[in-house]
Amino acid sequence: MAGRGGGRGRGRGRGRGHGKAARSLSPATPSSSSSDLQEEERQVLFEFVVVLKGDPHGIQRLPDTFADFVAGDEPGSLHLREAACGCCRWIVDVNYDACGKMYLHIDWEKFASYHHLKAGFVLMFSYLGEGDMSVKVFDETRCRRHYHGDNTEEDDD
Repeated sequence: MAGRGGGRGRGRGRGRGHGKAARSLSPATPSSSSSDLQEEERQVLFEFVVVLKGDPHGIQRLPDTFADFVAGDEPGSLHLREAACGCCRWIVDVNYDACGKMYLHIDWEKFASYHHLKAGFVLMFSYLGEGDMSVKVFDETRCRRHYHGDNTEEDDD
């Protein structure tokens, strides 16, 4: 049986996306605490790669195998953060279509804009459970980009 929800007998598409959405979620806030270390030590439950095509700021479809993995316990949102950095999180809503396809939707554009994502970039997602996901960004040269140490307030002179 593939995935965690394989034996639950839940139909594809119908009623999806309601799992944890009812929880009260607060917006992303910068933080740096011992909880960051705990997250790095958490076991990765599922990993996948997405190659950005077309408009990287538009909604992004996630792999069907990941949607199957969370079937029966579908997150209503994912908490994205850059891998090895606990200072910023983006709460991105997840939508499901009638066929059970999974998409990053509302607030994905904020994540994409902050990381200057472009077509051709490769994103490596690591799902830690409970809607937490770390992301590694690789540019068109396939080199990993690091953001948390970058100075975003550049002088325009």
